[in-house]
Amino acid sequence: MPRLSEVIAALESLWPAERAESWDAVGTVAGDPDQEVTRVLFAVDPVQEIVDEAVKLGADLLVTHHPLYLRGTTTVAATHFKGRVVHTLIKNDIALHVAHTNADTADPGVSDALAGALGLRVTGPLVPDPTDSEGRRGLGRVCALDHPLTVRELAARAAERLPATAQGIRVAGDPEALVRTVAVSGGSGDSLFDQVRAAGVDAFLTADLRHHPAAEFLADRAHSPLALLDAAHWATEWPWCELAASQLDEISDRNGWDLRVHVSKTVTDPWTAHAASTTSDPLGAPN
Repeated sequence: MPRLSEVIAALESLWPAERAESWDAVGTVAGDPDQEVTRVLFAVDPVQEIVDEAVKLGADLLVTHHPLYLRGTTTVAATHFKGRVVHTLIKNDIALHVAHTNADTADPGVSDALAGALGLRVTGPLVPDPTDSEGRRGLGRVCALDHPLTVRELAARAAERLPATAQGIRVAGDPEALVRTVAVSGGSGDSLFDQVRAAGVDAFLTADLRHHPAAEFLADRAHSPLALLDAAHWATEWPWCELAASQLDEISDRNGWDLRVHVSKTVTDPWTAHAASTTSDPLGAPN
């Protein structure tokens, strides 16, 4: 069985920490480098529910996309939920490793997994990494469809193929417009509107779209009459867990490690219910 230090070295080869954004908090959060690793669990969020799942599974290593302490802390006291996570990890000899923005821009990375889940053909990064001479790494992906779909049909495909969440898929733009090319970005994506417009795609699928940036983007329809598809943040990043698990499986086979690698199917999206609007008053919003 490999030691934690060996598995972490393998993960760092996939998602080098130096490729993370300067504000990010990636790498190993807890764990003894000399401990043996036999079972690994991948998940999006390092929350108590996921850590309890790792305990029940008998995992030695939990790998998450989101950091536990993104903005730092002065305490790991168990009186706070993040402190309880740390205590549970240490008491059960479970290491925690985070790959966040370094996994976003990897080749393949978070948006490649999202594109794959939607059956899209990746043609290149939306925001290329200038340090990549091959032009494959970067944030987001520009994709092509094998056959054109309407915006409504693309939204239905996303709702069917991404993990189910209370939000589902929100659409802004003409539902009947044809989509031949689409940009995707796992996680929050409304900071990428300028790059999406420059890419000349027909639609943009991402998460966490806010009212004002989306409204202002759509107001410039004379220059960019494209549609926006807004999915749940967790749902757009979960496909990466399956991709990352398969990558570690390949490394394990290559090294003869015989690791048992699992992907959590626990939904950690914070929204738990959705009530659709039922009013159709032509006069608009209620007084």
